[in-house]
Amino acid sequence: MDKISIKGLKLFAYHGVNPEEKENGQNFVIDLDYYVNINKACQMDSLDDTVSYAKVVKTIRRVFTAEKYDLIERAAQVIADSVLDEFEDIFKVEVTLKKPEAPISADFDYVAVSITRER
Repeated sequence: MDKISIKGLKLFAYHGVNPEEKENGQNFVIDLDYYVNINKACQMDSLDDTVSYAKVVKTIRRVFTAEKYDLIERAAQVIADSVLDEFEDIFKVEVTLKKPEAPISADFDYVAVSITRER
C-alpha cells in the first residue's frame, strides 16, 4: 500500500456553528493522506501512472469552500467523499481538518478532527 501526503494545506472558509464564523470566516489547515498503487509510476516516471496531488488539492479547495458547514466533522467528510468519488484509483483517504482559530477562550494550537474512509 503506497501513500501520498498533502500536509498543511491552508484554506480560508466559513465553517462553524457561530454566526460570526459563517459571516467573517477563518483559516483552516488540512492534512490529507491518500493510498494508491504507485508501483508503475515508480518504474515509469509518468504522471499518468499516479494520482496527481495537484489535482487532489484542486478538489479539496473546490469542495471545502463551496458550502458553509456547522461542523468540521461534516467538512472533513465532504473532502473524503469527494476525493474518493473523483479519483477511482485512490482506495483509502485520511483527512485531518484543523481549526486554529476556533472560538474558544483558551490558549491552544488548534482543534481538529481526523477521519479515515476507504472503498
